[in-house]
Amino acid sequence: MKRALPLVAMLALATACSSGTAATAPQSGAPAAQSGAAAGFQEQHKGGTLKLLAKSGDGTLDPHINYSNGNWQVFQAMYDGLLAFKKVGGEASYELTPDLAEAMPQVAPDGKSYTFTLRKGVKFSNGDEVTVDDVKASFERIYKASGPTSGTFFAGIVGAAACVKKPEGCTLDKGVVVDKAKNTVTINLEAPDSEFPLKLALPHSVILPKATPGKDQGTKPIPGTGPYAAASYDPNKELKLVRNSHFTEWSREAQPQGYPDEIVYSYGLTVEAAVTAIQNGQADWSFDPLPADRLTEIGSKYASQAHVNPLSAFWYMPLNTRIAPFDKPEARQALQWAIDRAAVVKMYGGANLAAPACTLLPAGIPGHADFCDYPKQDLEKAKQLVQQSGTAGQEVAVVVADEDVSKQIGEYVRSVLEQIGYKAKLKVISTNIHFTYVQNSKNQVQLSVTQWYADYPAASDFLHVLLSCASFREGSDASINMAAFCDKDMDAKMAEAMKLDQTDKNAANTKWGEIDRELMRKSPIVPLFQPKQVDFVSSRVGNYGFHKQFFMLLDQLWVK
Repeated sequence: MKRALPLVAMLALATACSSGTAATAPQSGAPAAQSGAAAGFQEQHKGGTLKLLAKSGDGTLDPHINYSNGNWQVFQAMYDGLLAFKKVGGEASYELTPDLAEAMPQVAPDGKSYTFTLRKGVKFSNGDEVTVDDVKASFERIYKASGPTSGTFFAGIVGAAACVKKPEGCTLDKGVVVDKAKNTVTINLEAPDSEFPLKLALPHSVILPKATPGKDQGTKPIPGTGPYAAASYDPNKELKLVRNSHFTEWSREAQPQGYPDEIVYSYGLTVEAAVTAIQNGQADWSFDPLPADRLTEIGSKYASQAHVNPLSAFWYMPLNTRIAPFDKPEARQALQWAIDRAAVVKMYGGANLAAPACTLLPAGIPGHADFCDYPKQDLEKAKQLVQQSGTAGQEVAVVVADEDVSKQIGEYVRSVLEQIGYKAKLKVISTNIHFTYVQNSKNQVQLSVTQWYADYPAASDFLHVLLSCASFREGSDASINMAAFCDKDMDAKMAEAMKLDQTDKNAANTKWGEIDRELMRKSPIVPLFQPKQVDFVSSRVGNYGFHKQFFMLLDQLWVK
């Protein structure tokens, strides 16, 4: 298991590498990190209010729709699927465990059907007991609500193709078969999918009441089965979670009882003000990236409250391949050469907090290959490619969220575009709407700065999800293929790699590395850097644990 490393140790290690001296030991006194095993509930730490901060809300509160890191972190304490990633820290957090299902599924010999027995007695926060009908209705709702992964993660369910084409009338009578007498659910697939159990542990497949409307519920809380329920949500003001009075712990590994009585997420403070509030004990944690100019202060004065963890993620720029100028491959390749990734890393906070990204698959993801076809900035080559593309002099808008790091990177990209021959401007929009805005093709976004965090540890979760034809939805806020890239040949190669994964994972990983390199040549995406997570918590917070899938386990923190 990898423990969170106090920030002062990161800074000391950097000093040691440059000076030749030994790195100082991490300071003692840091709040305890969770171990790989789920410990028993410690009643003496139950209670209090966990106070979280963010510049703004993170979009819709609908778990079948939201595709953002911030709300996914919160959803872990509100909702459950048939399976779950173990709610523990360290490497074990990538392991699956039964959640609303009594046990791991019975898998048919051909790998095309999964049969689950539903737990009895689990209730939604509205008091209704979870039934197999809720399970079937929830899977149908994934399509009815045009969920962003309905055409990718869940495209293999029998009947899914028709549901993707006509979401409003979706029925999965042959794809999700329930037996009320036996209390079982059988999910049938068109073809084997070795990643399917992982997908069942994600928020997009949580089980909701069957009466939940088949459209995005926005700020209206949907009843869930977890230890907390949303009492209210205003993305410009506050998200308040309270205890679900109908929750009884059925599996500590899958869904443990939470410690705080309330979790309050307040929106509106700048990141600078949030850091000061945490230092003063007025808040417990901030979602937004910490300002680079405060990191040394945090690392020296508040070392026991700071934790750094590597992430399976990358910051990147999707280039809209369907509108000028990036409908020309030479224009896209020009930007690959024009960007100084080391400079962008400095904007994020330096080498202690990020590493330049040359590939679409981050280090640590199966299939990652160590190649770099755009090893360093070459403005002259970029200018030549712009001229070859015939797009010189065209206007380009760089769309970024209104948080400091994104704005700084966006201004840098704008200046680079000017240097290589474009008329560029920066368009800054609210963080609350940025992620959905840049997805919708109606907004004609040419280029944006955004991030992608692994849904689960698989190459397909980056390459297939971000760049397959099925991930592009015309005019939708849930079109995760922001590059609007559709290449049937690449789709076929990705399908081949996913099929190969069922029989030969090593060969599949090699195939994914080759696909990554080919996509880098086509350049629908410009990767920038692979980040690390810095969690700065208040002095009263204990029981810190970092989940590799969903990051800091908010509901397991002690504030009493």
